[in-house]
Amino acid sequence: MTDGSLDSGALARQTPVEAPAINTAGNLSSPSARSLLGIEKLERPEIEHLLRRAAHYKRLQIDRRDHLREFLSGKTIVNLFFEASTRTRTSFEIAAKRLGAHTVSIEAQGSSLSKGESLVDTLNTLAAMQPDAIVMRHAASGAPHFLSRFLPTPIINAGDGRHEHPTQALLDAMTILERKESLEGLRVAIIGDIMHSRVARSNVHLLSKFGVDIVLCGPATMLSSSLKEMVPGITLTNDMNEAVADADVVMMLRVQLERQKAPIFPKNEYFQFFGLSIDHLQLAKPDVLVMHPGPINRGRELSSEVADSKSSVILNQVQNGLSARMAVLERACGTEWPPRT
Repeated sequence: MTDGSLDSGALARQTPVEAPAINTAGNLSSPSARSLLGIEKLERPEIEHLLRRAAHYKRLQIDRRDHLREFLSGKTIVNLFFEASTRTRTSFEIAAKRLGAHTVSIEAQGSSLSKGESLVDTLNTLAAMQPDAIVMRHAASGAPHFLSRFLPTPIINAGDGRHEHPTQALLDAMTILERKESLEGLRVAIIGDIMHSRVARSNVHLLSKFGVDIVLCGPATMLSSSLKEMVPGITLTNDMNEAVADADVVMMLRVQLERQKAPIFPKNEYFQFFGLSIDHLQLAKPDVLVMHPGPINRGRELSSEVADSKSSVILNQVQNGLSARMAVLERACGTEWPPRT
């Protein structure tokens, strides 16, 4: 993708520049402090607070949905998606509307970027219209971090290249905590295309802050040894049986074909070695949870039998995405932070 003065290739090779981490008791009055660019720099209390607010919003959606429209009434959220998305984009739009915010959705193909305008100029133009937050997905790792240095508007990272997908990690943690007493001490196996997965990276950063035993599993071509440098104590394996053994949670990943310059694993062999079957679940804990960020590819990443089993919480993840993103939008718009619960 070409976006003028912002070179996506060069940006992808940079180390993303995070906004400074702010303690929940600190000052979140500045836009950069209210941005959510990733999980890595968040402190555990900040994550816990977001999870509590997400749970609060889930209860309100059941008990007092009409009351929700008061929270972000009069706010404007711009959704800026430069990659294809159904779940994340729709989830952010519905979350904002349920909270009473106005939403404007822009895709690169229908914007001034298609006329040659640079991404920085496009975002500056949008910021001049004074939206309360910008939700952004981009193919270049670090794009939201780069732009947050220039814009006076809070930016929420909805996925940047191979780097992070912070709201996915939040909704995943929320889904686990609805069924497990605590994240502490759980064994979580993350299986699939680890190398290209921003979902895996955000989940590793979040789960490691809560003392989770993390196992990363995938083909050697999708599992770099450098992943051990992310956080201490991660286990890497190419053996599905080893990864699933005694797991409390099995998190399957989509094969990121769009990020591979050429197929790096034969399609007809992937499921044979790295697809999740009912037989694998017999090796895990009896109450194991099966997760997937979607879209799922049945017969490649997991069998239909597993996807539709009582262990699957995939649709629960989608549902919890709304609540998690409500909490993140509340934070970005600076409405009563930290709010009363």
